[in-house]
Amino acid sequence: MAFTVKSVDWENGKPIIQSLRKSVFVVEWRIPQASEFDDQDSTATHVLILDRDDEAVATARLTRGGELGRIAVKRSHRTLSIYKTLFAALLKTAKQKSFPTLNVVCNLDSVAYHRSIGFKPAGRVFMDAGVPRQRLKCKAKQFPLPDRKSTRLNSSHLCHLV
Repeated sequence: MAFTVKSVDWENGKPIIQSLRKSVFVVEWRIPQASEFDDQDSTATHVLILDRDDEAVATARLTRGGELGRIAVKRSHRTLSIYKTLFAALLKTAKQKSFPTLNVVCNLDSVAYHRSIGFKPAGRVFMDAGVPRQRLKCKAKQFPLPDRKSTRLNSSHLCHLV
């Protein structure tokens, strides 16, 4: 299946991004809506993946601080190909912005996996929307694309990097 990848700012992509993130995080995962959208949205670069009908199937953002997150993928499109495409677009943007280090925030159950592929903890475990999380960092040059092992572990490890 052919997909289109777009980088958009918040103002131009807001309705599509909000709809997709709401359906994944608020409806499917029951994350409080107030926790899902924040001030970083307005200054982040957002990536959208559209299917051949121009329907958004995935989104993510790269903040000014170099944090990859808000990765929302429709359940029917949670495939290795989509995750690789999404992360490749985020990494391309990060390279264009010359970020030396990239950050992610993971659920605690995926920290061991991320450490095994080169991420290092950055700070203490904290609660976010009632979920314990850990901020991790990785040199941008070494940031790995998703692989079969990571998608087999649990697609939510990739899907809910906040």
